[in-house]
Amino acid sequence: MRLRLVAAKLFFLSMLLVIDHVSHAKDKKLDFSEVTSVLQKAVADGAFPGCAVAVGSNSGVVWSAGFGHFDFEHSKPATKSTIYDLASLTKVVGTTAVYMRLSAQGKINLADTAGKFVPEFIAGAANDEEKAKREKITIEQLLTHTGGIASWKPFYRSVNSYSELLQAIHKTPLESDPGEKFRYSDPGMMLLGEIASRATGKKLPELEHELVFGPLKMRDTYRNPSRILLPRIPPTERWPEKTNYVHGIVHDENSRAGEGITGHAGLFSTTEDLSKLAAELLRACDGKSKLFPRQVAENFTRKRGSLNRGLGWGIASQYETSKVGLSKSAFGHTGFTGTSIWIDPERKLFIILLSNRVHPTRDNNKISRVRSDLTSAVVRVWEQH
Repeated sequence: MRLRLVAAKLFFLSMLLVIDHVSHAKDKKLDFSEVTSVLQKAVADGAFPGCAVAVGSNSGVVWSAGFGHFDFEHSKPATKSTIYDLASLTKVVGTTAVYMRLSAQGKINLADTAGKFVPEFIAGAANDEEKAKREKITIEQLLTHTGGIASWKPFYRSVNSYSELLQAIHKTPLESDPGEKFRYSDPGMMLLGEIASRATGKKLPELEHELVFGPLKMRDTYRNPSRILLPRIPPTERWPEKTNYVHGIVHDENSRAGEGITGHAGLFSTTEDLSKLAAELLRACDGKSKLFPRQVAENFTRKRGSLNRGLGWGIASQYETSKVGLSKSAFGHTGFTGTSIWIDPERKLFIILLSNRVHPTRDNNKISRVRSDLTSAVVRVWEQH
């Protein structure tokens, strides 16, 4: 009997050792020294004053860090808690994520026309031919940037409020027939923000917090951040004909003219907060999200024809799959201020980079190379496990 007890204890201890070994093997830390070198080099090369990066899986952040400083005067170090102007990441983090939730709730149909919710857009047509074209534009076409709407116009030169911005968009002629071609469109995303508002009776910022940021506990994601947060926000570009910088105010001129609540830009956030959304979207692709059903996630991140576009999201191009190493199912977006996000369902990987590469001026295009080098380095590290 005693021998049996001893044998049982020895077996139990041996199993603990095996479990401990497996656990340590599973938790083995990846070596991100190559990624660190890429970003240290980027700072030294002047691609941006500083940045924050996060790499993770469907379980959350695996590695994150800050590099460089808020500015080239080295006034304050950048950290993973630094709040950056997201620029066009707003299109996916805010607007597209809201549409994913509204679609899941059945509150919006992607085949609905823009005019159903914003009749002023139809009424703004200069002639009957233009009106007929506008009546055909769907929400799905706006999300894929195939609605024929202008890419960009300097609305900020003549408008001073969100309502005036919308009026200017309504009066802007289409540049192609709906569905004819891809044309990346800021005004199209602005219109989407208003459509979501009309469909629900709530402003876009309210929808973002109610449907996405609140449930995911993204407590450091803001529009028009309070001045109390300025010590955590790096400056962007120098104000025209001034010596000081845009700081804590959205860098995008049209969003600024639209009170910072537009569908194309205006959000500020941290890598920590964006990681919560990225991890949730990876879970969604596995059918394990409480916010985004798998069918919705797959629909929004599915490549449309020959376009490297899903709904709102960009889809990995041939260059990004063959040269950078992302899988064909990877989706993401970039932002003008020096931001980017990639989510790779096949690898269960996300990569987030936030920076203020437009400081002190937008005449700095080194960010493209940094994004590619960063992604390639992270993929190589990820393949270690």
